[in-house]
Amino acid sequence: MGRFQGLTVLITGAAGGFGRRSAERFAAEGARLVLSDIDVGKLEQIAGTLDTETAVLAGDISDEKLSEDLVALALSRFGSLHVALNNAGIAQSFVRFPLLPSDEARRIIDIDLMGVFYAMKHQLPVMEKQHREKGVRSAIVNVASVAGIAGAPRLSVYSAAKHGVVGLTRSAAAEYATKGVRVNAVCPSFARTPMVTDTLGMSMAEDGVAETELTRGVPMKRLAEVDEVVTVILFAAEPGNSFMTGQTLAADGGITAV
Repeated sequence: MGRFQGLTVLITGAAGGFGRRSAERFAAEGARLVLSDIDVGKLEQIAGTLDTETAVLAGDISDEKLSEDLVALALSRFGSLHVALNNAGIAQSFVRFPLLPSDEARRIIDIDLMGVFYAMKHQLPVMEKQHREKGVRSAIVNVASVAGIAGAPRLSVYSAAKHGVVGLTRSAAAEYATKGVRVNAVCPSFARTPMVTDTLGMSMAEDGVAETELTRGVPMKRLAEVDEVVTVILFAAEPGNSFMTGQTLAADGGITAV
């Protein structure tokens, strides 16, 4: 029996690197899934490959109603919500602080920070009620970034948004520690997701040079593989990991160790 057998897991950004692989691995361990992404085509394609009960709802995470509707979907379809993986997010242009367009900065905040706020705003009351009425324990995992626990030159607003996600994580963890809800953040460095590999592919550098530059500050001197980060996500979410809350789990190849 899998670690998530019979549990309901909600995943945003489910068509992307971490979201898609998380959906596959949660499904393999027995979870029922509620999946969301802004790309409806990819979302439906992914849902069709999963060997588990799956409900989907496409939309933009910067719209609060999507978060409200996703929780309602979980309850109407499966009657519960045990795990929420708040993964949806975007990157920013790799530029010096003054060169980032203000409309792009606002979009990053709206998706990467406010999207997580909206999600938790609607997830937490349902999880608290489940615990109060049925003794059910739940977990929220927010995907932040190593840029959320340290400065990130040329990624200023992205870093600010991810610092905000860490702040929301710690604050909610403290508020809900006695209410049956654990809240943790996973903070990866650059990983071999489509977003990163597409960026490397557009580089003018010779083969391997762009990746070497990108991982210069990583003691392991390589990108993370998607499964390495997803393993940490599942660890944070699993019911047996019942005394860890309010933590930032850095899957960063050693960046924060030095």
